[in-house]
Amino acid sequence: MKVLRNYINGQFQDASKGGTIELIDPSKNIVYGTAPDSGEEDVLNAINAAKSAFPIWSSMSIEKRNHYLNKIADLIDEKADMLAKAESLDNGKPIKLAARVDIPRASSNMRFFTNAILQFNGENYLMADGSVNYTVRDPLGVVSCISPWNLPLYLFTWKIAPALAAGNTVVAKPSEVTPLTAFLFTEICKEAGLPDGVLNVVHGYGHTLGNSLVKHDTIKAISFTGSTRTGGIIAQSAAALFKKVSLEMGGKNPNIIFADCDYDKMLATTLHSSFANQGEICLCGSRILVEESIYDQFLNDFVAKTKALKVGPPDLSSSKIGAIVSEDHYNKIRSYVQLAQEEGGRIECGGTRPDDLPETHQQGFYLLPTIITGLDQQCRTNQEEIFGPVVTVESFKTETEALEKANATKYGLSASLWTSNVHRAHRFSRSLESGIVWVNTWLKRDLRTPFGGVKQSGVGREGGFDALRFFTEVKNICIQVNTDEAL
Repeated sequence: MKVLRNYINGQFQDASKGGTIELIDPSKNIVYGTAPDSGEEDVLNAINAAKSAFPIWSSMSIEKRNHYLNKIADLIDEKADMLAKAESLDNGKPIKLAARVDIPRASSNMRFFTNAILQFNGENYLMADGSVNYTVRDPLGVVSCISPWNLPLYLFTWKIAPALAAGNTVVAKPSEVTPLTAFLFTEICKEAGLPDGVLNVVHGYGHTLGNSLVKHDTIKAISFTGSTRTGGIIAQSAAALFKKVSLEMGGKNPNIIFADCDYDKMLATTLHSSFANQGEICLCGSRILVEESIYDQFLNDFVAKTKALKVGPPDLSSSKIGAIVSEDHYNKIRSYVQLAQEEGGRIECGGTRPDDLPETHQQGFYLLPTIITGLDQQCRTNQEEIFGPVVTVESFKTETEALEKANATKYGLSASLWTSNVHRAHRFSRSLESGIVWVNTWLKRDLRTPFGGVKQSGVGREGGFDALRFFTEVKNICIQVNTDEAL
């Protein structure tokens, strides 16, 4: 049994009231450990520790701060195998996926922002009388970082790395569903010698800890990734207190396929963009729109390739898809499959548990990747985020129709567009109501670029200098030049 603990002021601590949360291995549906069921007192202790550490950390040279952050990245690399297995145990994803994507990206996040802060310069403006304006950017103080369960260490570091690099101190809350790698990360921070109080990690339920993490006067900004409903609650609370917020929320992303695409590349990528990480990625293309002339061919090929995907234990190299993260989420996804049928949808494949699971995994939360046809864009299945290995497929006749369907949701996080017509690619991309558009590819990320959505998919941008701008406050300094003095 693994016993996780809070990390406050450089010390590992149980919840102040002694409560714990059982941690479930979703691949087997068995308890593997406990995490603290923390309360307001634990959050306040973490905030006070971060507040005390802020003057030391913020006044430290960038080079010295970077020494600690690069050391953390080095230790992530050294412990990559252990971290990948832990991520798989906690989340249900295949170990090889965690080893290839999640853990290397966590290390890259730390290194990227330690380098980016060295290039993060102010601006200057020379006035007609010779006076000079210049800007500086100062860290905010204590900030709150709240990360989700689908890419646990990947997105945990995506938030804390720019916050720390900019000179802030952090109170972080990982998801109570998948807290293991965040806990292991705090052990790495301790080993790296990160000064006490710079990073504090409190485990527990969002509804218990959220109020203190958002409303406390000492917290200057909140960076949140999660559901649109929870993001709305945070936005309401923070607005009344004039706090900065960065909200990365839900998606119902279109994947628009024109007949003039590179068909083989499109098919292989669409399979990946539909079901990678069990479909538990906010960027997955869950609404597939296909030009009518190739619709039948695409559907036949897509169904055949989807049926060939191996769903099974995360530790098997043959498993392309692992377990759904929790029983609650598994039941939610299954309820949407049922809803789709009630709305007139046709299940082309999937929608049930695999029948070839080993005995040791019979109680795990597994679902075959699911393709649904026969639904219009206004039904709940096409309007609400499912966040699982479930996609719908629909045809379109014209570019205008494709655009209308692509934009026909309250979300606007990402979109994929497949065409060999460069004029259409530019024209269509500009018209998509989306924060990110991939043309003839998917999830090709440059950490320098802004990341975020429009409409109910988010507020603000993460990544690159956008993240560093969020975690700093700009100040303009104007110096009057005395023109009466002799040269």
